[in-house]
Parts: sequence; C-alpha cells; structure tokens
Amino acid sequence: MGQLVAVEQKAGGASTIVRFETNRSLTGMGHERFTSAAEAKGPRPAAVIARRFFEAGHVSWVHVYGNCITASLEAGASQAGLNEIVRDLYQYWKPGMVPPTLEELLASMPAEATPAASSSGDAAAPAGEDPRIPPHLFERSRNARARLAAK
Repeated sequence: MGQLVAVEQKAGGASTIVRFETNRSLTGMGHERFTSAAEAKGPRPAAVIARRFFEAGHVSWVHVYGNCITASLEAGASQAGLNEIVRDLYQYWKPGMVPPTLEELLASMPAEATPAASSSGDAAAPAGEDPRIPPHLFERSRNARARLAAK
C-alpha cells in the first residue's frame, strides 16, 4: 500500500555526488541538510530519506530542497539501492508482508493512562471515555446507538 514516488536519478557535479528529482515536494520552500542520521530527526520526508540513506551506509551527507535530493557518496561506495529508497518513501505495505495479529497489536500498545480531570475543574471523564472529548458528544452517541438498536 502507498504510492511509489517517481524518481529520476541524475549525475551530480562530481563522481561522488548523486542527485534525484522526484514528483513530490519533500521540503516545501526550505533547504534541509543532514550530515548524520542523528541530525535527521522526526517524520518529515526529508529526514526520513536522510535517515534511510545513512542507514544504507552509502552517503556522507544529504541535502534536500523541494523535490531534489543531493547526496555525497562515501569513498568507494556505490549508489546502488538509493533510487529504491527514494521510490519506496511512502510505501508502507509491501507484497509478502504478514499483517500483525490483534494480540500482537494490543501487546504493543501502551497501558491506558488514567483520565485526567478536565481543565474546567469538573470530575474526570467516565471510564472508557476520552477526557478531551466533551461529555455531551458521548451522550449524543449513546442515544443514537440506542435509537438504532430499537429499530
């Protein structure tokens, strides 16, 4: 699942520089430069690409601007596999993957936090209800379910 990114690989100014042009804007109007995986924090597309490039062990730095990615290859490294990293940026489900079972998903979830008191000083939300959602919406939902069950 997810769409593949159309990517065109181009030669850089030197033999160790590789450039990619995509059909998606990755940074908007800003430049982002990364010299290590530790600098590539967060879920932004530019940071994800930089992290994946560094994890592949092929590059020494990555620069992303708009839809262009420029990377400097490590000494003796090849650019093999970098094109696929960019192409698969938004592909989160691949053929052959097995979906996790319900038990595995539930085991990976954090323990439920106790509901906090609302900011207006009222008592905490009833059990199973999110304290960030107004109580009248829960009541309206319960009434609608009761009307549906009565039909």
